[in-house]
Order: sequence, then C-alpha cells, then structure tokens
Amino acid sequence: MDNNKRTEGDINSTPERKKWDAKIDEETRKLLEKDARYFLHQSMSTPCLDVLQHCEGAYIENLSGKKYLDFHGNNVHQIGFSHPRLIQRITEQLQTLSFSTRRYTNEPAVAFAEKLASLAPSNLNRILLTPNGSSAVGIALKLARAITGKHKVVSFWDSFHGASLDAISVGGESVFRDRIGPLMPGVVRIPPPVEYRGIFEGNEAKSLEYLEYVLSKENDIGAFIAETIRNTDVQIPSPNFWKTARQLCNKHGVLLILDEIPIALGRTGKMFAFEHYEIEPDILCLGKGLGGGIFPQAAIITRDDYNQFGDISLGHYTHEKSPLGAAAGLTALEILEEERLMEKVADDAVFMREELKKLSQKYELIGDVRGIGLLWGVELVENRQTKEKAIDAAEQVMYACLEQGLSFKVSAGNVLQLSPALTISRDDLKKALQIVDKSLAIVQHNKKNSR
Repeated sequence: MDNNKRTEGDINSTPERKKWDAKIDEETRKLLEKDARYFLHQSMSTPCLDVLQHCEGAYIENLSGKKYLDFHGNNVHQIGFSHPRLIQRITEQLQTLSFSTRRYTNEPAVAFAEKLASLAPSNLNRILLTPNGSSAVGIALKLARAITGKHKVVSFWDSFHGASLDAISVGGESVFRDRIGPLMPGVVRIPPPVEYRGIFEGNEAKSLEYLEYVLSKENDIGAFIAETIRNTDVQIPSPNFWKTARQLCNKHGVLLILDEIPIALGRTGKMFAFEHYEIEPDILCLGKGLGGGIFPQAAIITRDDYNQFGDISLGHYTHEKSPLGAAAGLTALEILEEERLMEKVADDAVFMREELKKLSQKYELIGDVRGIGLLWGVELVENRQTKEKAIDAAEQVMYACLEQGLSFKVSAGNVLQLSPALTISRDDLKKALQIVDKSLAIVQHNKKNSR
C-alpha cells in the first residue's frame, strides 16, 4: 500500500490482518462476510475488524462478550458510551416531539443554541445546526464566501475536514482525494506546523512565513480553515503560532475557521481547544461528540455581525433543528459541565504524560510522544536518528493490543493515537497503558530477534 494512504492501520490485507482474521469465531465470520457482501467497500471502513453488540462507558463489546477499551471511538465518546442520563433524555424527547418540520422551531433546539452561544466568547452567538461535521464545514465555507465575497481558501496539507466533496477539497489527505477530482477550486494548501518530522520540522516560524506569503500574494482568499490541534496524529501548535496566525488573518481580511469537530467538548481539557491559545475563530465547527455518541449532531458558531444573509440558504438541512439532536447535544454539554470532566481530563493529562514518558525511555521504538488532555500520539520509528516510520511495528503493536482488549487507530502509518472516553477511570487508563507496554515489549523483542 502507498504509505501516503496509510492513514489508519487497521484496514489492510497484511500478514498481521490475516492472523487476526484466522482467529475469528464462526458466528462473527458469517456477519463479517455479509457486511463485506452488502456494504460498498471503501478505505478505512472495510473490511471490518469485529462485530459489536454492546457499548457502555469506556468499553465496546463483541458478539462473544470480549470487551475492548475503546481509545478511538470515532471521537464521539467524550461522555462515554450509552450515558444513562443521555439515553433517558432522548427517550423522553421521543415520547413528545420526535421531529420538527422545517420553518418551525422547538424548545430543545432553541435551548441548545442558547447554550452553545453561552459557551463561546464575545459575539460568537449565532448558530446553525446540521446532522454531521462535513456539513458544518460546508456551511462554514459558504458563509465565509458570503461574508468576504472571496472564494479562495487556505488549508493545511494532511488536514482532515470531513468526507463530502467540499470538505475533501479543503482537506489535505490523499486517501480522500484520489480519483475523485476535479474538486472545489480555489484551495491553497500549505505545510502545517509540525514539531516532529515534516518540511518545517520544529520551525513554526517558517510555516507562519509561508502563510503570510500566500495571504499577501492571493488577494481573493476569504478564509483560512484549520484544525486548532490536528487530531489524527496529534500535532499541537504553540500559542505563538495561533496568535500570529490570527493576526495575519485580521491583517489580510481573511476569516479564521477552526475545525474542532473531533477535539472540542473537553478532549483537550477545555470546552474548546482554541481556549488554550487565547484567540477566537470567526467560525467554529463542532460535531462528533456533540450528540453524546448516540445522535448525529453538529453545528457552527459564528459572530452576530455575520447574521446578514437571510436571503441565502446556508444550511437548510432536513434535520436542521432536530429535537432529538438538540436534546442530545444539550444533555451532553450539561454532563460535561456537571460531572466536571474538563477538570478530570486536566488531571488525567498529567498522568498520561508521565506514564508515556516512561514508555518512551523504555522502548527505542518510540520516537516521539505528544499530547494534550486525553488526546495522545505515540510515534514509532525504526531509528530515532533517521526517524524512519516504523509502519509494520505500529501495526503489530495495534494487533497485539487488540488481542489484549485495547482498541485504537494507527494514524499517519506509525502513530498510535490514544483517545479514550473522558469518563474513563484511572484504573482503566492504567490498564490500557499496561497493554501498550506489554505490546511494545513483544514487538520490540520480535524485531531484535529477526535481525
């Protein structure tokens, strides 16, 4: 497989995958074969690893009753899976108003929008709701064009902003764009700030210089869209980067769209990741865990100043003001606050940093550890000096962890991305890291013996 497309290491036909498939029980195998027969195959989704029957808290469970600590969760599990309060609230809403016909509103939707506005700073008080994150990005791009009258967009290579045609147009991962073009015109991609590896490795000033150069040369750029913190392989810019980027957008009349679909809602230890940087976006995109891991719910938040386009349909989705989605979203936000999950995540981050540092000192396979809150990346390398990606080793570690009941994704071919439910107990965090420790030991031992 082309390593540029090796964004997640669990969907492949390698020897490790074949070993995994050989151990699947007959009931599971039959369902997996039906899944492969009826669903259209696509990268990163098929063939499936296992068949699930239950999820609760920090765990998912397969047909045979095996439980996995889910450190992936598609980034929807901030409040854990199947939170009882959320299930109760959605069930209650189903008994009264299950759908809201367009051009009517409803109390849950209004309360949800009011809550989102109350959480955002200054005049970020205007909301549009939509069923998924890709649509939120699409709304943001349309709104930016309407506000500025300019159609071009700056984005980062290797970024992910969703899977719809407009979202992959501004995204930077090749696995989503190959054989799909022509894409939306007017997108200018630049290299991202990356501390470990990359064109501007450890030199954010060059990335900012590149951004300023592009903004000064392209006068019809209306927006800069970026993940505040890159989720997939956990790239964390410095406060200086985002403060300077915000200033550059102001200078050149460019709107800053921050995509926090996977990383907002407490994942970084704050409600929104941009709060770490003391900046504000002009448009904020939210999704994934916004529906509490049960209902698909996304949103954009923007400024009162931009409420100027009552004659344009910016979103206009069938389930725009879903009473169920709004009830789920409002309840998820309440749970985050009332269970003080942001404070818990800040404490968990200290534990994760200390424990992962110990692992990096123990295993020469680990080239870099980086993270914030409960979002961590462990980058595996063949050699710490050359930083050659240890792609096969990363996959082997992943399957060794799966065997022991820990699920996560491998990003960029060699980064173990660890992203558990924010409700996870300290004992389960310890258990997960013990599994990673044991798996690294197995793989490193096997590598040495094969030389």
